[in-house]
Amino acid sequence: MALMETHYYSFSMKSNVTMNVFIPTPGSDGSITQMNTTDKYDYAKGIPVVYLLHGAYGDAFSWVRYSNIDRYAQERGIAVVMASAENSFYQDLKGGNAYYTFFTEELPKFIQNVFPVSRDREKTYVAGFSMGGYGAWYLGLSRPDLFSKAASMSGALDIAGLCKNRVPGNDPFPWEAAFADVYENGEFHLAGSRYDLFALYDRDKAAGQVPKLYQAVGYKDFLYQSNCYVREQMEKRGADLLYEEGEGAHDWNFWDRYIQHILDWLLA
Repeated sequence: MALMETHYYSFSMKSNVTMNVFIPTPGSDGSITQMNTTDKYDYAKGIPVVYLLHGAYGDAFSWVRYSNIDRYAQERGIAVVMASAENSFYQDLKGGNAYYTFFTEELPKFIQNVFPVSRDREKTYVAGFSMGGYGAWYLGLSRPDLFSKAASMSGALDIAGLCKNRVPGNDPFPWEAAFADVYENGEFHLAGSRYDLFALYDRDKAAGQVPKLYQAVGYKDFLYQSNCYVREQMEKRGADLLYEEGEGAHDWNFWDRYIQHILDWLLA
């Protein structure tokens, strides 16, 4: 396996950025001998790639530190890209970093031109947990031309509901900077906006191109009821959604287990 810590200057971020990129390579199970070599990965054609997003307080090293993502990806032959987004909800922040532009424009182009990954939409995916669960669906639904599948675990998917019920000053998110254009007179108007996943889905469906969706949440997760509401709304819309729930909370024990489900679903 090849896990590379990559540093380069980002024009959209106007600074140097650090990311982790995992590229599967022939390992001990790759049937490599002096007499026989089985080529497991078609680098020339391009291997499937998933952009794996972190949650609040996380960064490009979260998945590397707390999960076995490298082993799971190696077993399945998929490339993984992990980059930092602060607590931005993967938005272009007013007066701050342009994370949405970075993740949907600059980063995919950089990865496709430097690493042996597929340029095919059908082999390009996005996934994440918590804030990154919202980010995965948001990036996927706002750029259905780029991502064919988007997966969320313990996702903060009902952004309007979460914003309405937040306790100002008691969470890490820069709400005013992330959603500045729908903030007016001290109130956010997220429902039905371009940040609302339901509105994005409806737009994609009307346009005839919608990514397939995956959603997982644990019974003990504080976002369990919120995720149930999102599932109901998506089922009413007839979304191509695979929903899973099970034992677990809002923690790495759950995410490390269900990322394996996600990788299998992505490659199915």
